[in-house]
Amino acid sequence: MTATDVTEAPAFADPPTLGRRNALDVASHRRRTAVQRLRRTAANLLRASAALVVFLLVWEAAPRSGLADPVFLPPFSTVAATFVGLLADGTIGTQVGTSLARAGAGFAVAVLVAIPLGLVVGWYARAAAYLSPFFELFRNTAALALLPVFILVLGIGETSKVAIVVYACFFPLLLSTITGVRTVDPLLVRSARSLGLGSPALFVKVVLPSAVPTVFTGIRMAATSSILVLIAAEMVGAKAGLGYYITYTQFNFQIPEMYAGIVTIALVGVAVNAGLVLLERRLMRWRAA
Repeated sequence: MTATDVTEAPAFADPPTLGRRNALDVASHRRRTAVQRLRRTAANLLRASAALVVFLLVWEAAPRSGLADPVFLPPFSTVAATFVGLLADGTIGTQVGTSLARAGAGFAVAVLVAIPLGLVVGWYARAAAYLSPFFELFRNTAALALLPVFILVLGIGETSKVAIVVYACFFPLLLSTITGVRTVDPLLVRSARSLGLGSPALFVKVVLPSAVPTVFTGIRMAATSSILVLIAAEMVGAKAGLGYYITYTQFNFQIPEMYAGIVTIALVGVAVNAGLVLLERRLMRWRAA
């Protein structure tokens, strides 16, 4: 080999240089991906909050422009300032804590009773034949229509309020569980039986996982119902809670405080639903996979 051949041989980058370049490329790609995700998130938030921002602007402008009486509909800024003040002095926290304790107790009892019963009714046709007429009768009876009955039978204290929440949550949970069990893919059931799974194992390993998404839909509906029904029940004979607070401020003509209580109910409902959505996603990662 001549000297000319040696000088004209192609030069290759050393391995450390290639490694650094690859690392820089990976880091650059990650930064671009993060920026794209941030842009998508910002665009989604903007689209999701556009209607709400318009609503709040109209709320702020209507009383200030004379379209609404500011005595009965204060500007949103006034309500927001009142809300912050009530939050700072602990008033909102006390009322929310009382309402959530009642709603949580009733919701927990309904979950412990309705979901196991729904599994039995959905899986065993004989149980459905006996119990379906009874469920059809009571599921079409509004919970608030039975509030006077609960008060007469259980009194005006905490028991009647928790019981009305149990009743309001029971049927959404029950019906969603029955639907989830009955809509399991029959091919999955036949495949599991062909593999030798008995009824208990089939129920635990096939039916329950397939029914979980539908059951969670009922859980979210029941959680919303528990708050709404409880607020209405607290307006009758309660001494604490968000429903009581709204009625109290209305009777005392504390209008900004009344609207602050209403806004609190909306925020509590959104927070509860968001928490359940996150729990559903966490428990059902297999579904995304």
